[in-house]
Amino acid sequence: MTTSDHIRPADAVERIRTDGFVVLDGVVPSVLVEQLVDTIDRTLDRLDTPFGTNDFIGRRTRRIYNLLSRDPAFASVPTFDQALGVAEAVLGPDLLLSSLTAIEIHPGETAQPLHADDASIPVPRPHDPLALVAIWALTDFTEENGGTLVVPRSHDADRRPTRADAPSAVPTEMPAGSILIYNGSLWHGGGANDSQHRRMGIVCNYCAGWLRQEENQLLGVGRDQVAEFPARLRRLVGYGTFRGLHGHVAGEDPASWFDPAAGKPMVWDRIK
Repeated sequence: MTTSDHIRPADAVERIRTDGFVVLDGVVPSVLVEQLVDTIDRTLDRLDTPFGTNDFIGRRTRRIYNLLSRDPAFASVPTFDQALGVAEAVLGPDLLLSSLTAIEIHPGETAQPLHADDASIPVPRPHDPLALVAIWALTDFTEENGGTLVVPRSHDADRRPTRADAPSAVPTEMPAGSILIYNGSLWHGGGANDSQHRRMGIVCNYCAGWLRQEENQLLGVGRDQVAEFPARLRRLVGYGTFRGLHGHVAGEDPASWFDPAAGKPMVWDRIK
């Protein structure tokens, strides 16, 4: 699968609706890509991050979870306009950041089992989008190094994939600075890295505003750190409400804790 040309947001949303995924080609500035790679490398060393212990996490793969708590450099990822705009168009303006993870895949890694990222959500399939995932390529993604395998239109399947499934999956090939965005129901998996070089990316997972996040952002990121976030990122991690109700604290929008002007009216305040 090759990359898309520069694409309008409305067209990106339509491709996600029909195919289940879209690639935004080269949208991340190279300066930001280099900063993120450097920060991930320093964090991997500081945490002495080990390889995974099973085929799904990856025995030749290292992961850093809860990135917002690790370094201020990662705060720019969830609010990146091109990806967030598509996510908001699909999931609505009250969406949440579900998880933010850096993944470094070393040579010799085997292919990951096909799966759907919303597999743990117990609702009948197919269903309206509940999660949207943006994979940032911080190094080139190629067929040889295992660029994420996707099964086009599988988001419309009436079930999750099993180990017995062997559908026709295609590798994502895109240069560093590109973003693969897909419906959380899409069948996909990391490919085998048969190259001599590592493949590095960041997985930014958004979910509908009424769903529980994969990573508990409210516990994983300290309030002092959240106070330094821009207002949009505060809401993404959970300091806000869904439709003026879900997420309130004692009848108040928690966004107002940091900025009184940022709080939104509660649903009962709109009743005349």
